[in-house]
Amino acid sequence: MSRSFAVVGVFLVWVGLAVAQDSEQFKPKPVFGKEARVISYVLDNNHYRKIKLNDSLSAAILVRYITELDNSKTYFLASDVKSFDRYKYSIDDLTRNENVTPAFEIYKVYDQRYKERMNYVLTTLVNQNFDYSIDEYYEPNREKATWATSKEELNEIWRKIIKSQALSLKLAGKKPDEITETLKTRYQRFAKTFSQFTSEDVFGIYMNSITEAYDPHTNYMSPKQSDLFKQQMSLSLEGIGAQLQSENDYTKIVRILPGGDAQKSGKVNENDLIIAVAQGKDGEMVDVVGWRLDDVVKLIKGPKGTVVRLMILPAKTGVNGPAQEVVLVRDKIKLEDQAAKKEVINYQLNGRQAKLGVISLPSFYMDYEAYQKGDPNYKSTTRDVKQLVGELKAEGVDGIVMDLRNNGGGSLPEAVDLTGLFIKNGPVVQVKNSSSKIDVLADDDKEIFYSGPLVVLTNRFSASASEIFAGAIQDYQRGVVVGEPTFGKGTVQTVLDLSRFINDDEPVGDLKLTFQKFYRVTGSSTQHKGVSPDISLPSAFDAEHFGESASPSALPWDVIRAASFQKTTDVNERVVAALNKSYQDRVRYDANLKKFISETDILRKNINENTHFIK
Repeated sequence: MSRSFAVVGVFLVWVGLAVAQDSEQFKPKPVFGKEARVISYVLDNNHYRKIKLNDSLSAAILVRYITELDNSKTYFLASDVKSFDRYKYSIDDLTRNENVTPAFEIYKVYDQRYKERMNYVLTTLVNQNFDYSIDEYYEPNREKATWATSKEELNEIWRKIIKSQALSLKLAGKKPDEITETLKTRYQRFAKTFSQFTSEDVFGIYMNSITEAYDPHTNYMSPKQSDLFKQQMSLSLEGIGAQLQSENDYTKIVRILPGGDAQKSGKVNENDLIIAVAQGKDGEMVDVVGWRLDDVVKLIKGPKGTVVRLMILPAKTGVNGPAQEVVLVRDKIKLEDQAAKKEVINYQLNGRQAKLGVISLPSFYMDYEAYQKGDPNYKSTTRDVKQLVGELKAEGVDGIVMDLRNNGGGSLPEAVDLTGLFIKNGPVVQVKNSSSKIDVLADDDKEIFYSGPLVVLTNRFSASASEIFAGAIQDYQRGVVVGEPTFGKGTVQTVLDLSRFINDDEPVGDLKLTFQKFYRVTGSSTQHKGVSPDISLPSAFDAEHFGESASPSALPWDVIRAASFQKTTDVNERVVAALNKSYQDRVRYDANLKKFISETDILRKNINENTHFIK
């Protein structure tokens, strides 16, 4: 999947929380209006969706901006939100006229409410001795909650929030005075973060509320974020190898990067929450709940070979579970660490010893710079996989599994070329632009490099180029897709440098714009729905909360005319039905499979659980 962040020691995904020290100092710079006008023009004329910034979209943008500031509905009052309706149908006209006033006027109210909450927490709540014998609960996910109508109602919400956090610290072994001190330090850090927010940050949140109303992958990057994005394009980095994002005041691990110590340790998992960071083997733990993401990153990143210790709340136990300390060694993470790898699994099949070759592919990569320089040894997915397949053939494997779990995508040409190793020749994917012009990307090589049994393994986080490959293998009936439904990202983005359109002494940012859409050779879009497996394994992640379909502004699924292609006879409905029956039979007697299904079911329930008892 193509994203607005690239490989770094710690990945960045910017969401959510916004704070400031003095709302009077937050005033729009003239360049903000210029950027807003250019972005609105580009969106109106070049976005794939072909929708205009109008009154209807203006209303949606207002809701999105309010939600970005206060997605937990714990700061604004209902009366505040009602007062913002004065901008409901004017954001479109104001934006075209270089006016970003709504961003800063709404933010001033947020600034005031945030200060009120922090003051209440620090002066009233952190020193409380909570009674855990009272039968009550707190629901941390408040997306569907209504806005509080009074400060007293907000006080009660915040009492439960602090009580829940105090209970989590108590379960982690903290003494009462330590709990008080930790909470005090935590919310003082909130106040410090409050003072570090800038007008550029306010503008960035506002502009992304506009761009993401078109689709979730169209984003504005501020000059600072743009520079960071360019730095992240380096082929080597130093860090722990994890992708982080801010979520409800926590720093969440959203992806483990192959090759980093986070992965090698086996002690860090996706959706774990980082609540404290320490340097070296003996450094003091620094509570980071409520910190800006970039400040947390500064603590975690460091020179190769140095030690960093993380205090995490494991995803399997949630925010109320006991914290665990993880010791990691920072390392230089190279592209080679993310390259395709193989292994051979020996197993019994119908009374004989069989061999299964497994190729793990974390991403679809290609060293374009080396290729353009004519380096004969340039790195690419297809070249690496072809070599690995050749080695597996030499070892006499009975079949090959292409493991694309957690593969977020990458190079489109590599997805096409890789498919070509397993089919004779023909179209692989269709690409349609906003003018409805369709290009067919095909494999022209008639050689089938591997013609044996083939399985493609997917999960909910297999996306973009992964979906192109899996979909093509399925459509050609060349192999069997096993696992979970994929992410459902079937769009293409390009990055536009706004300085091309704006002549100003102030630096300007970039716009990442969705301008094309993928389609399978059958004509079916991969967008929104993804690729459905032939054999479905249990999943802890449902489409309602994970994947493209979780975004309200995601482009819809649709169909175009099928390309002309010739299916193989390797796989048909009878074969798939037989394999599904075999799988269901195995579920009844295989202890390991039963355990996997049970653990997945527990994880799913934990993820979807939104009621935390605080007694």
